[in-house]
This record gives sequence, C-alpha cells and structure tokens, in this order.
Amino acid sequence: MTTKSPSRKQVIIPINRDNIMKFMKKSSLHISNINRVLRNIKSNVLVNFIHSDPLSITIITCKVASLSNLQVIENYIKSVNYINAMDVKFSCLLQSKSYLKIIGISYFQKDLMNPLTLKVIKDIIKQNQIFNNVILTFKPYVIKVFPKSDVTIVWLDI
Repeated sequence: MTTKSPSRKQVIIPINRDNIMKFMKKSSLHISNINRVLRNIKSNVLVNFIHSDPLSITIITCKVASLSNLQVIENYIKSVNYINAMDVKFSCLLQSKSYLKIIGISYFQKDLMNPLTLKVIKDIIKQNQIFNNVILTFKPYVIKVFPKSDVTIVWLDI
C-alpha cells in the first residue's frame, strides 16, 4: 500500500542509542534552546517537538528547514555537554517523494524473543522479487502499532 509520505518538516539526526536516551530526557529544554538559536539567526523555522526512535532523533519543525537551519540544529546537538559530537551523524531532511507502508507485520520473529530488526527487513526486501528495482533512500522505519502490541508498521522510503 502506498500512502501520503511523512512530512519534509522532519530533520533526522542519526545518533547512537545512549545519546538518544540522554537527549530525550531534557527534550523540552532542547526545543527552547534550538528555537532561541534559530531566532538569533532570524530564521522562520522553529522546532515544534522532538521524537526519537532507536537509531535517530527526529526534530519536527513548523516549516521545511534550509541548509543553514540544519547546520544550526546539528551544531546545537553536538554542543550539548553529555553528547559525544563524534556520535552525531549528519542531519538530513526526508528526500524521497514515495513511501511504502507495510501494515500487520509481526514484531517478534519466529522464536518470540527477538524483535524485528532493520537487518531482517532489508534481507526480506532483497529476497522478494517485487523489490528488484527499488532503491531505499533511507533506513526503513519500524513502528509498533501500540506499546504492548506485537504488530508493527514498516515505512520504506523509496
């Protein structure tokens, strides 16, 4: 099934899991600090909220961020005391115009102990002939439907 894509107002910053947890504990403080820095450079872009997943921080803005806005946000995250700047990868906007949303995939693999991983999804994509000419432009998103659910939604950015 294809569906309307996630917004390009998302700034995605890949970072390791430990830093994500530390950063998210003070997310409201970081939102106000990033907005202060953005206002200082007279930007029309402001941060609405911050979301995290196991591989990255996603900063949702009110408008599509420019390259200078991306640089300001990335520099702020690298300057946070308890974040190792070497662990912060380059920030990016979603670039694709097409997304594939797969619904109803079991979150746990056959043994019911190991959750679904990006490696498993990539292996499935490589094995399935309908994906022969598909190039992923970003890592697949794996989202649990509900926290206690065993069903996931997978977003493929193609």
